[in-house]
Amino acid sequence: MKLRTLHSFMLLCGFALLPVHGQTNSAIAIPHLETRGAATQLIVDGKPFLVLGAEVHNSSTSSLPYTEPVLAGYSSQHVNTALAAVTWEMLEPEEGKFDFSLVDGLIQEARRNKLRLILLWFGSWKNGVSTYPPLWVKTDLKRFPRALDKQGASLDILSPFDDANSDADARAFAALMRHIRAVDGDVHTILMIQVENEVGIFPVARDYSAAANEAFERPVPKELLNYLKQHKDTLLPEFREIWDAAGSKTSGNWRDVFGAGDATDDIFMAWSYARYIERVAAAGKAEYPLPMFVNAALPENLAPEALKPGNYGIGGPLPRVLDIWKAEAPHLDIFSPDLYIDFDSRCPLYHRNGNPLFIPEMQRDARAASNFFYALGQYDAIGVSPFGLESAPAGAVEVGKSYEVLAQMAPVILANQGKGVIGGVVLDKDLPAQKLRVGDYTLDIEVARHWSFATPEFPAGIFVQTGPDEFIVAGRGITVAFTPNTPGAPIAGLAQVDDGTFVNGNWVAGRRLNGDEILSGKGLRLRGDYYMIQRVKLYRYR
Repeated sequence: MKLRTLHSFMLLCGFALLPVHGQTNSAIAIPHLETRGAATQLIVDGKPFLVLGAEVHNSSTSSLPYTEPVLAGYSSQHVNTALAAVTWEMLEPEEGKFDFSLVDGLIQEARRNKLRLILLWFGSWKNGVSTYPPLWVKTDLKRFPRALDKQGASLDILSPFDDANSDADARAFAALMRHIRAVDGDVHTILMIQVENEVGIFPVARDYSAAANEAFERPVPKELLNYLKQHKDTLLPEFREIWDAAGSKTSGNWRDVFGAGDATDDIFMAWSYARYIERVAAAGKAEYPLPMFVNAALPENLAPEALKPGNYGIGGPLPRVLDIWKAEAPHLDIFSPDLYIDFDSRCPLYHRNGNPLFIPEMQRDARAASNFFYALGQYDAIGVSPFGLESAPAGAVEVGKSYEVLAQMAPVILANQGKGVIGGVVLDKDLPAQKLRVGDYTLDIEVARHWSFATPEFPAGIFVQTGPDEFIVAGRGITVAFTPNTPGAPIAGLAQVDDGTFVNGNWVAGRRLNGDEILSGKGLRLRGDYYMIQRVKLYRYR
């Protein structure tokens, strides 16, 4: 086998051929995704990794002196991974001439602050518009055409229907991935790559350029229709409903197959964006196949009647078109939501049909700090990442407190993901109590109220059954009672409850809790003024 062929094969298998002492090559596993049980995990240096992340503001990484204190601050708040932009305009200021100084500096600063990185490629689109391409792209509208509105006016959006646009983006992205492999392939500071950012056309229904209009009138590609036929029984219900309503046709143009209306425009644009980004991602993975994902800017209302032009970026990876994205972009590993509202109802929309939950953007307040427990406990999330902690001091403090305890819990969480033995909850004034099935027990969780400590605004907890009658519980401001679900004596008693910490993954017991601290034997009580970790052993009686 020729060296170049071997090199390509090893890359596709998730290995990088890297120089050892400058003389020989050695196969070293790079960060990748693995399915373990019912969960998908990010594997870094041979072990599962939980992303406790924070995304820096868009322009922070354009200046290393500006970035340095930001990353130092993240490290002090127990963040283990920074999500940071790499922009096309600064990477390739002149066509074919690449400047990697900012990338190299970012990597060095992350290492200095003991952080990992997830890079966000701001290439053709960011928030749906094309402000990050270099000037030589922006100013040459003939070579790099824009999307047009219905009246033929140019939008500030590169058309996803033009190969010159995708080719230029793909070349730059491939150069970036080739450089990352050269400078980080043996250290693995960089874990994943986001390809573009929050794509979707706005405020029109679709691109009305000549190329787009021609594509809209052509038959729906056979490859897409074959995918839909092969996966008909597992298509997401939001999409299946649209297709069925139009007769589940397997031939015809876009209107014939999906009907006339806003949903068809959404499907058509999703196909165009996914096809474009697939070309970019594939070019990058050919150089260095790190896990890659796209993110969705979700509108306030996801109801079909609310998904109208002008309300959201049409064609982005929203729930009702995720099947189109999966069909057209096999080199994308994750479809991610940016979650700023309705957190608990939107997480499950991105944890279906084998799509792992990773949240690259979310709010940065006390609610976010509690939502971490829910995402990790209920949906085996790969990780979470509030946006712009550097400009939210109060939020950074709350996030830091949460991350500190979750970092201790990470080995326990990762060892048990996908086994059905983890749960998470967030309570508030509208939801002061909840029942939760975790492993062999039903947990009755309530807001803990006590005269001697404050009740947080959003009490939260994560619960892991680690043995037949054993749990690790972490959180604050909650009480927890246990009811067995398996045959045997119907009442669960607290045999032993210890308050403690994990140090390098090892349990270090502190106080043996009893009396008031375990509600006189009725259940756990996690105080509201700080996060606690408790290890409980249960026994059963009548």
